[in-house]
Amino acid sequence: MKELFAGRHFDRKILVLCARWYLRYKLSLRDLVEMMAELGLDIAHTTIMRWVQRHLPEFEKPWNGYARKGGRSWRVDET
Repeated sequence: MKELFAGRHFDRKILVLCARWYLRYKLSLRDLVEMMAELGLDIAHTTIMRWVQRHLPEFEKPWNGYARKGGRSWRVDET
């Protein structure tokens, strides 16, 4: 997994933190830019978007081992 982050301008921890917050808490990219600015980092929202798009499959791999597939049958109660 180290080679996945090789050659990046920002530290691996910042990259993972932004992607995780974006996916977990449904923050906007611009919210994340403001949060990183408070930490003294100047990051564009498109950079965070590219990080999420590139690294999302790697973040999903561990989750797929725990997630169970839904069945084909489902029911809705009357309201």
